[in-house]
Amino acid sequence: MDQASFLILPLLIGWIADRLLGDPPSLPHPIVLFGKIIAKGEKLLNKGTYRLVKGAVFSLVLIFGSYFIMRYIQLGLSSISNVLAIVFNGIIIFFCLAGKTLIDEVKAVFVACERSVEDGRKQVARIVGRDTSQLSPQQIKTAALETLSENLSDGVIAPLFWYLILGVPGMVAYKMINTLDSMIGYKNERYKDFGCWAAHIDDIANYIPARLTALFMIIVNGKIKLVSFVSKYGSKHASPNSGYPEAALAGILNCRFGGSNYYFGQLVNKPYIGENDRPIEIEDALVAIVTNQRTEALMVILITFLSITQLFPII
Repeated sequence: MDQASFLILPLLIGWIADRLLGDPPSLPHPIVLFGKIIAKGEKLLNKGTYRLVKGAVFSLVLIFGSYFIMRYIQLGLSSISNVLAIVFNGIIIFFCLAGKTLIDEVKAVFVACERSVEDGRKQVARIVGRDTSQLSPQQIKTAALETLSENLSDGVIAPLFWYLILGVPGMVAYKMINTLDSMIGYKNERYKDFGCWAAHIDDIANYIPARLTALFMIIVNGKIKLVSFVSKYGSKHASPNSGYPEAALAGILNCRFGGSNYYFGQLVNKPYIGENDRPIEIEDALVAIVTNQRTEALMVILITFLSITQLFPII
C-alpha cells in the first residue's frame, strides 16, 4: 500500500465518522482519560514551591509522552497489518475531531433560547467558560457563535493541521496540548504559575491553525475581501489566536462579537470584534454551521491533495 493511501484512508474514515456520529456518549473517550491524568497531576504537583517549573515539566512530559506512545503503537500495528493500522488511525482521528458535536451543541443553544432565556443560559453554559447566569438572549446567541468559530479552529482545523505535519501522533499530542490549556491554562491565582507553560504552548500550537481557519472561512463564503477585516479585528482579542476565526465569522455575518463578560466571578473586558451591533437570528446560526462544515471539507481536501501530490508529505 502506498504512503498516500495509508495517510488519506484513515483521515477519510475518521472525518466521515465524526460528521455522522459526533462523540457518542456511550463510548469511552481518550480525551476524557487525558483530563483525568491532568487533574490528578495538577492536584499532586500544583502546591508548594517551584510551581512554574513543575507545571512546565508536567506539561512537556504529557505532550511528548502522548506523541511517542502513539508513535510506537502505530509502528507496532503497521508491522502486523497495514489494514489494522489504518483502522486504528481512523478511530483515533475520529476521537480527535469535534466538528459535529460542536455544531449540535450550538444548534441546541438556539433551540433552547426559543423556549426560554433560562434554558438558553443552561444550554450555552455547556460550551462556554463565562458566567451565563445573567446573559441576555442576544448574549447567549453571540456566545454560542463565538464558541463555534473558535472551536472550529481548536476542535477541527488545528488537529487536522497537526495531522498534516506529524501524522496521528502529532494530532494526539495537539489534543493533549489543548486539553492542558483548557484545564490549567488560566491566569487566576491557582493556575497562573503551574499552567503558564501549558497556555504558552497552546498559543504556539494554534498560531498557524487559527489564521488558516479564518482564511478558509472567508474563502468558502466567497468573501476574500474580509482579509483586511480579519486582520484588523483578529489581533484585538485577548488571545493571540481566538480572535481570528471569531473575526472571520463576525465579518461573514456582518455582526459584532466580544464585549465584557464574567469569568470565574471576575469581569473581563473584551474589545468588540466588528461594528454592526444587530440582533443575532437563527439564520445566522445556519450560515455559521454551513461555514464550519465547508471549512472542514476544504481542510480535508487540502490534506488529501498534498498527500497525493506529495508536495507536503506527512511525517
